[in-house]
Formats: sequence, C-alpha cells, structure tokens
Amino acid sequence: MRNIPQEILGVDIGGTNIKIGKVVRGVVVEHKKIPVNRNDIEQVTLDNLYGGLKSLMTDSIDAIGIGVPAVVDYEKGIVYDVQNIPSWTEVPLKNLIEDQFKVPVYINNDANCFAIGESRYGKAKQFGNAIALSLGTGMGMGIIIDGKLYNGVLCGAGEIGMLPYLDNVLEHYTGSFFFEREFKRSAFELYQKALEKDLEALNAFEQYGKHLAEGIKIILYMFAPEIIILGGSISKAYQFFKESMLVGLQSFPYKKQIENLKIQTSDLADSPILGAAALCL
Repeated sequence: MRNIPQEILGVDIGGTNIKIGKVVRGVVVEHKKIPVNRNDIEQVTLDNLYGGLKSLMTDSIDAIGIGVPAVVDYEKGIVYDVQNIPSWTEVPLKNLIEDQFKVPVYINNDANCFAIGESRYGKAKQFGNAIALSLGTGMGMGIIIDGKLYNGVLCGAGEIGMLPYLDNVLEHYTGSFFFEREFKRSAFELYQKALEKDLEALNAFEQYGKHLAEGIKIILYMFAPEIIILGGSISKAYQFFKESMLVGLQSFPYKKQIENLKIQTSDLADSPILGAAALCL
C-alpha cells in the first residue's frame, strides 16, 4: 500500500493556459499560470510546464497529478493528440516529469479529473454513482461508479458528446458550437445579455436546455446516476436553461428515476486543479 500524499501539485493543461496549484489537504494554497501558445513545438511547451512546476516544487511535494484534454493511457502516462496543443501528438508525460522531479506522477483526461474532484471534494462526495458533465467548447463527461472513477480504454469512456444527434453530433448542440452556429454569438456574450433579460439570449438558453435534456436522457439510460454535476463555462448560465432542461426530461419513461435524480452545478473552487490532485489519492 502506497502512502497517501499530503502535498500535491495539481496541473490543468488547458488550451490557453497551464494552471498549477499546490494542494495541501484538499486546499489550493498557491497558484501558477503559464500561457500556452498552440504554435509552439513540443519541447517548448514541455519546458514551460517544467518551469511552472519547478516554481512551486518543494521537498514536501509527494506527487503530481495532471489533467489533459486528450486521449490518455493513464497507466503508462502517455497523452495523445492534445486538444489545442497540436505538437503534442504522443507525449510520454508521466516518464518525462518523473525523470525531472523524482516524484510519482498521475495523468488522466480533464473530464475525468472534474469527476474525481467532485467525488472527493465536491457535491458528488456523498454519492457512489455520479456523472460530471463539463459544458464548454464541447461536452466532456466523467463517470463515477460505486465511488470509483471509470476510465475505459485510454480514458475513452463517457464521450457521449460524439454520439450522432440531429444533423451532427450531440456536443454541437450542448457545447458552445450551438450558440455560435445558431445565434452568431458566443455562449459568454449571450449569458451577459441574458443577465440583462435580452429576449434573444433568453431564447438561446431555452433552446439549449432542450438539447441538453436529450443528452441527459442518454446518460440516464446508460448509467442511471444518483447525481449529475454540471461544470464548465456554460454551467454558469444554469438559471437560464434549467427550466427547459427539466421540462425536456419529463418525457423520460422511468419517472421514479427522474424523481430521484439530482442535477446540480459545481461550486468547487479550483475544480480542475483539485481534480488533477485527486488522481494521486
């Protein structure tokens, strides 16, 4: 049995920034943010990551957890085809970082990190079976079954956003693509307008809620979770799509399941960093 780490560096590798936090007993006590240039070659981005880790590294750090928007061989720690970092087509990240810093490194994809972070520190903590949905550019999903993260092969489980839906795939209606295509505005712009009670913006989120309900029905058929946690940038607009989403769920045939389902938004501060750190636990 390995010792449980007490101090961890949690890393969230995003499309525009790498965010690193020092996590002590479930609390992020120090932050570092490094810009990401999608046009940099592989080694430049790696060197920037090393520099950020080094700035927070101390002798008390027991492990490093990393969330990556990519296909991940979590056992070997290899990441493939990282979104928004085109040069990272196949990077043995675990071995590279362990060679640099001499501590254990754990890697998973970002949606799974969101799920395990909510399961350990957030609103899913009291539930054995939970789904975490990240609503942003697309729709990512992490799965908790009987209190444990379910990865599937190469962390590929939960990619329901790629299921065929209407004339495209589901995440083109449940991610920011939907707003940009149908309303020629970003989800953030429409959210700001919705706060001002702009009718077009309110209609946009009403339509969005109907599509999201169809995605949640698929989740219910597949996993029948106790709770679904919504995260990501679009979840901030929950008040504007909640009602149409709930109305859309009323056509689900198993009424008791709907009655017992909880749908909540994440309020976990530093969720991506805490989720990455939780990989080490």
